Amino acid sequence: MLKYLIQYKTGWRTVLAGTLGLLLGACSAVPLKEPMPSHLIPAPQPAASHPLVIVLPGRYDSLHDLETNGIAQAVQKGWPVADVLLVGATPAYYLDGGIVRRLREQVIEPARRMGYPELWLTGASQGGMGALFYEYAYPGDVTGLVLYAPFMGSEKLVRRIAGAGGPARWQPPMPKPPKMRLQNYQVELWRLVRGWGATPDRGRHVWLACGKEDGFLPAARLIATQLPPEHFVELEGGHDWDTWDRAATQIFNRIAATTQSSLN
Repeated sequence: MLKYLIQYKTGWRTVLAGTLGLLLGACSAVPLKEPMPSHLIPAPQPAASHPLVIVLPGRYDSLHDLETNGIAQAVQKGWPVADVLLVGATPAYYLDGGIVRRLREQVIEPARRMGYPELWLTGASQGGMGALFYEYAYPGDVTGLVLYAPFMGSEKLVRRIAGAGGPARWQPPMPKPPKMRLQNYQVELWRLVRGWGATPDRGRHVWLACGKEDGFLPAARLIATQLPPEHFVELEGGHDWDTWDRAATQIFNRIAATTQSSLN
């Protein structure tokens, strides 16, 4: 089923519509390894306590890809006291309806029981969308989000929001019933973003990066209007890990400068 969706259907719009099974409880015929595979990279610098940065992959990435693309090293270059947990949350974990539940039960809650003082949920493209799904379901449950060019829905919707004057002026339709589901998940992602302007305290815990040659840049610039200016990094590059690695070092260096968890 997953192979069919990815290889035969029409790309992002079709595949990612299917990911809304995460809140609908949709079924998948793809056998999944449980718990989700993960790899912990301890902080290179000793500290009294370590924050944990959780990394979710993009649409085509496996855990092995995360291990080899340099993202953990990029995070720790900016924040040397951070432990990094790479999570192999591939599309199948979305399609069977359990990504948010798995993140909470298999990643977030165990990390909290281990005593981590801060939990940062970060992801690229599909992974950024997954981080937003978690924030939608459990607002404020993690310390903060770091999003790299997250998928935010169709270009038509992005243009509609831009034409309205941005997320703050855009008036989303009321959900019926009031929850995220297959038919409205793109609107609900933007409703979440729109709320950051109304509750700026939460927006101060969100960071965003996007390459100047990335097709998702128009959406990223709209999200950035709801964040503090210094929380948006726009840099040379496209929709790839080379760009996101460089962004991660910049962002986590800024986070390290503003959190007590960076102190030895």
